[in-house]
Amino acid sequence: MALSNPKIWLAGSALLALTACDEPFDFDLRSYGNGFDTSDAVRNIASRPRADNRGVISYPGYQVAVAQRGDTVTDVANRLGIDAGGLARYNAIAPDVTLRRGEIIALPSRVAEPSPATGAATTGPIQPPSQVDVTELASSAIDRADTQTVNAANLPQTGREPIRHQVERGETAYSVARLYNVPVRNLAEWNSLGADLNVREGQFLLIPVAAETPIARATDPTAPGVGTSTPTPPSAATALPDEAPEITAPTATPEPETPSPNLGETQTAPTRQAQMIQPASGNIIRAYSKGRNEGIDIGASTGSNVRAADAGTVAAVTKDTNGVTIVVIKHTGDLLTVYTNVEDLTVARGSSVSRGQTIGKVRAGDPSFVHFEVRRGLESVDPQPFLN
Repeated sequence: MALSNPKIWLAGSALLALTACDEPFDFDLRSYGNGFDTSDAVRNIASRPRADNRGVISYPGYQVAVAQRGDTVTDVANRLGIDAGGLARYNAIAPDVTLRRGEIIALPSRVAEPSPATGAATTGPIQPPSQVDVTELASSAIDRADTQTVNAANLPQTGREPIRHQVERGETAYSVARLYNVPVRNLAEWNSLGADLNVREGQFLLIPVAAETPIARATDPTAPGVGTSTPTPPSAATALPDEAPEITAPTATPEPETPSPNLGETQTAPTRQAQMIQPASGNIIRAYSKGRNEGIDIGASTGSNVRAADAGTVAAVTKDTNGVTIVVIKHTGDLLTVYTNVEDLTVARGSSVSRGQTIGKVRAGDPSFVHFEVRRGLESVDPQPFLN
């Protein structure tokens, strides 16, 4: 079978190149678009900065509040002494909606800067590293050395100011992650998105930034045989012993008695019902490989049905930069299934689907195929045990 469609298989080649690194491929399926490499971005993403006791993270250009457990927008506003209605409108959310713990709420105007009085390390917003006077910090540390231990937590937070993106109609966590070339997992962590990765129109998202100190790569492997001593072979001048070792014949083990069959009952081997069905009819043309192919590719006829592998709710419908549709279905047990190379969708975000329900058609290609993934949370797992 000729694999001659340059558009699809160039993307496939880019996926292979992307996933040849040691780090796992991120979850936004961007290899089906331009195929740019995000492995360094995955490796070097910084953690979200600490908030003060009020939940405020302050940058020179803006401030955000981090919701605490059980907070509503009104609770956040009251804690900061600002108008709840204005804060809710600015974030396109009702004042009485309960927020997720850690959810980001953008502040329409500045409040008092974090300070030791509010539980922050130092006074003022987080500054980029270039604005930190290293000499002054070192001098201050030396001056205090005689009276107290210098704790790194007492030093100012530094780092790049993240882009603050406001979600537009039709955008998803996946499309925003692709827009800024960041892993969707880190986008979810920075903004405390739910397991379904839902975002709302008008919501503000902080775009993760790279860590100041890149995480070290694993050292390159040594060439075969380097650093390994070669064992000394036995000398040919040493004669073999004259006597052959005595070999003891093994003791025969009696065969176990075969139980007599139960002629009064019909015995049937237990059958195992697969948790999911294969979403398209065809053979698997590319198997799952963690870090290389996060799902399976199923060769299927153009225009044939693509089915939901199990009952669930459509959590996201988006497209990559080439316009290829991506469908994500949420199931019980913290499972997600992902389908790409699908067109003519019959479902939309928020739709409930039953096991085996048609969700679209196989997109044309040479060969035509469906890419199918199973995710436990955000980690990919081999789909085969769920299908067999």
